[in-house]
Amino acid sequence: MTSPFPSEDGRFPRLRKLLLGLGALGFIGLGGFLILSTNSAIAPITPPKPDSFNPEAVRRGGLLAHAGYCAACHTRTDGKPGAPLAGDYAMASPFGTFYSSNITPDPETGIGRWSEAAFRRAMHRGISRDGHYLYAVFPYPNFTKMSDQDISDLYAWLMTQPAVRQVPRHDQLPFPLGWRRLQFGWRLLFFRAGEYQPDPHKDAVWNRGAYLANGVSHCDACHTPRNVLGGLMKSRLYDGAPIDNWIAPPLNASNPAPAPWTEPDLFAYLSTGFTPLHGASAGPMAIVVHEGYAHLPEADVHAVATYFADLDHAAQRVGPAQAKIEEAMKTSGEGMSGPFLADTVRWGLNPAGAQFLGTGMRLARVTCGACHANFGPRPAPGRPALALSTALWLPEPTNLYQIMLRGFSADEGRVGWVMPSYYTALTNQEMAEIAAYLRATRTNLPPWTDLEKKAAEVRAEVVPPPLPAPQPAKER
Repeated sequence: MTSPFPSEDGRFPRLRKLLLGLGALGFIGLGGFLILSTNSAIAPITPPKPDSFNPEAVRRGGLLAHAGYCAACHTRTDGKPGAPLAGDYAMASPFGTFYSSNITPDPETGIGRWSEAAFRRAMHRGISRDGHYLYAVFPYPNFTKMSDQDISDLYAWLMTQPAVRQVPRHDQLPFPLGWRRLQFGWRLLFFRAGEYQPDPHKDAVWNRGAYLANGVSHCDACHTPRNVLGGLMKSRLYDGAPIDNWIAPPLNASNPAPAPWTEPDLFAYLSTGFTPLHGASAGPMAIVVHEGYAHLPEADVHAVATYFADLDHAAQRVGPAQAKIEEAMKTSGEGMSGPFLADTVRWGLNPAGAQFLGTGMRLARVTCGACHANFGPRPAPGRPALALSTALWLPEPTNLYQIMLRGFSADEGRVGWVMPSYYTALTNQEMAEIAAYLRATRTNLPPWTDLEKKAAEVRAEVVPPPLPAPQPAKER
């Protein structure tokens, strides 16, 4: 039997040789990793003067900034709100909390000393001016698809914005995720650099829409599921995914809503935040509409609508879906008015079901009925029929609860229209009862489970609305 220790004459046995060999290979591998994962810095420049940029390039760049809703992710909203584009926006993820960078032309804390070449490398390859890797919460896997001209125009626009001195907070990541060189391995698995290549089988409008949606607008970043490493599951493109305590619904034919997303519906939704057959934009999507697509040329909005309507196979589904829409409208006003006993008989509820769903019916009348009861063949403008709402057809009641708790402000959904928050008016149990009732009577899908527990989870993530200021007592 061979001893693992050196023999008396100093010779090494095979085990020690093996260990030395593995150690040498590990050392060589580490050295190779450090070499391959090192990027050169790009020299800083003297900040260019705003009037040195072509005004037309600046105008085009501004439209691209809206299409990518840059300010939404680069403006702090928690605590003390920050200046637009100055960064420090908190982005929670399963891996920790990231804080966005300052992209104003401030020379010390922003990108004022970045050359256009440095900016292009960051957008196309996800590498900062000083050579460190950028985390993919900055959606460079999408921005890599942008053309050089669009990158140049966006750079021109950013460099003409007000410079703001602001240092973002440090990312809160557990060890070893804060070591940026690990991004080298992630990129090998999930990142493919390269500009968008038009599909020769599609027309120019479709390709323009695909370019905008998958490039600067990075729609798949929210609407496509991710794996345990945070990479997009390309085999499930636009199948929907949880994001910011909401569910970003599917944007393909797996969308469960009764009405397909036709090109006119998508155009109206992206332009105004509302469409009668689908309802209003809320949460993160309201920003996409009102800070993004509402500012774009109609031709670009039509292009994106054309692209997603094709993914949804909307043109082929309009005819078959018409029966579903008509059925949904028949139930839209059910249970929202009339004697309660008659309604329970009409729904055919058994005693136990009447006790539980009956409570939900009573609550729905008070909270939903005045605005959402539709009795005609089509939804009333500004009063979406709940039976058509995607929120009721999703696998979880997350979006329904978010809307109950948050309501709609005047700058969400259809501008000028509001919905009150029921954060203080409804308990978690009451929310669960409304959700159970609406799911049972407005869809043909299985009931949701753990409704009260889910209501508590969503409530914990929603900032309660401010209480009204006390009014001074009137003198008698």
